[in-house]
Amino acid sequence: MSYLFRSLIVEKEEKSLPTFDIPTECKAGVVVNEGPQFHVEVQMVPVPEPGPDELLIRLNVTGICYSDLHFAMADLGTPPMSTFGVRSPGHEGAGVVVKVGSNVTNWKIGERAGMKPRWSVCGDCELCLDDKEPYCRKAVLCGLHRAGYVTSPAHYTQRIPDGVDDYTAAPIMCSTGTMCRALRQAGLKVNNWAVFPGGGGGVGIQGVQLAAAMGLRPIVIDTGLERQKLALAKGAAAFIDFKASPDPVSDVIAIADGIGAHGVFVTAGASYPDSISYAGTRVGAVVTCIGLPRKDGATVGTDPKQYITQGLTIRGSVVGGRSDIAMALQYAAAGKIVGDHTIYSIDQLPEAVEKIRRGEAVGRGVVDFNL
Repeated sequence: MSYLFRSLIVEKEEKSLPTFDIPTECKAGVVVNEGPQFHVEVQMVPVPEPGPDELLIRLNVTGICYSDLHFAMADLGTPPMSTFGVRSPGHEGAGVVVKVGSNVTNWKIGERAGMKPRWSVCGDCELCLDDKEPYCRKAVLCGLHRAGYVTSPAHYTQRIPDGVDDYTAAPIMCSTGTMCRALRQAGLKVNNWAVFPGGGGGVGIQGVQLAAAMGLRPIVIDTGLERQKLALAKGAAAFIDFKASPDPVSDVIAIADGIGAHGVFVTAGASYPDSISYAGTRVGAVVTCIGLPRKDGATVGTDPKQYITQGLTIRGSVVGGRSDIAMALQYAAAGKIVGDHTIYSIDQLPEAVEKIRRGEAVGRGVVDFNL
């Protein structure tokens, strides 16, 4: 191929790239009075400039995760987010690349991209190379403004395939990817019973959809008619209202063959005290801890004889890695995960946060920056 012909191809590609007007400021949800009495205000913040190896992403949609509220309340026993200069802890979003750093060659302006809880990992340690990437000790956690524009390392930005809309893709970056990892590592088989305490919430409902897509039989434990309708519509085989039932544990065991769950996936911190009980006497049952409890929250455990005689496993699972998120995106591309979430504009973010804080939210809440 001649140099002239190659030049013409490059010139044609450059001319076909979309252009974006990038403002100097954009709206963001900023945490004020960090701690138990925090509130969120919508303020104007500077649009960041990408570094040489980074992308600038204009977010279309971002999910609201309860972990964001934990960070704002500073109730996890970890250093407060303000220690690191973070004013808003958003960490799951979908949008489009509007600018690339000078060293970036594998991304183009206009391509769809997602940000996730891990802003970056080293990619070269024993954890990264052994399917434990989310635990990388050199990971940089995503502490970004919940704003219209964010930077992301080119090597660790998630590509969003065609056929997956932004409403679906944004929560996949955290909640769905998290549940995909938890379900994958639990090693359940088709037709097994999977119990989701808090399954009507933002993370749990993603697990219900995935479990149904994997051929499992999800049982959701939550409360309220709206959550019941949502859970059953998303593939739950049964819904138990813990406020209406005198004994949710007995109900679960009765549904699950009179034995108990094969897998329990705890996304609600308040559900840990009963989590092992849902396994009943099921041999080989796996209880997976996912939802972050407060620093003075629950512990999980039982008589060692139950671990021994029942082959019981208690494990933890943090956020999903790139492969988990990519797998979840493929489930979405196949129509198995749908993003019919509760939609808010950026100006409604304070209202959305308070609704989630009061436990009134149904499913996932997402912010659409284009509203």
